[in-house]
Amino acid sequence: MPSSEPLGPEVRKVAWKQAWRVIASRYPPIDLFERVSDDPAVWDALIELEALTNPRLRDEIGEISLIPTERRVTGPGASYVMASFTHVNPKGSRFSDGSYGVYYCAESLETAIEETIYHFEEAARDSSDPQRSEKMRVLVGSVDRTFHDVGSVAEADFQRIMHETSYADSQPLGRRLRDEGSDGVVYPSARRKGGECVGAFWPDVVSKPSQERHLEYHWNGQRVDKYFDFEKKDWIKR
Repeated sequence: MPSSEPLGPEVRKVAWKQAWRVIASRYPPIDLFERVSDDPAVWDALIELEALTNPRLRDEIGEISLIPTERRVTGPGASYVMASFTHVNPKGSRFSDGSYGVYYCAESLETAIEETIYHFEEAARDSSDPQRSEKMRVLVGSVDRTFHDVGSVAEADFQRIMHETSYADSQPLGRRLRDEGSDGVVYPSARRKGGECVGAFWPDVVSKPSQERHLEYHWNGQRVDKYFDFEKKDWIKR
């Protein structure tokens, strides 16, 4: 059972000229989010109309109703942000109980890689995957916003919120902050010492990112032991 809710956290301005995110390359951009009307209020009607001729569109877009009209974004790169909120992992994440989406990004490519490798390894182990590789897409945008700073809470609360494997305390905190109108959280990376991450609660909190490069994670049957950087044209051992 989660403990009582911690006090705070305090708010802090985060201004990153580069905010890094890594996703699987098998998830292509959602075309409709790139070209839909600039008026979010008419999106639902346009989606319904287009779905009449493209029955797979609803699965592609996900649950658009999870995002209030005033917080939706459109244009080039919008789908990379919107998909985080319309395709929600029912198992949840560190700051989501699975009923809403969160856009996670990091202050550096190295932190984003280590964060995603951890979750990639978890999924591969759960599926008992044999040795394989998976291509990943690197996205880079920016962040200029005020977030609740998880690092500002009392040490005992911090240790529970940032537990390496349990989200029993972080999920209720994320839910409470979001319900109270928070734009998101900034917190130290649990996977890379010195790294820092942002969990944005709404699409309009971060800039629309663009693709920066591709990576390829190599799963040896037990762990990701290396990854290929297509820009450096080299395998990076871990």
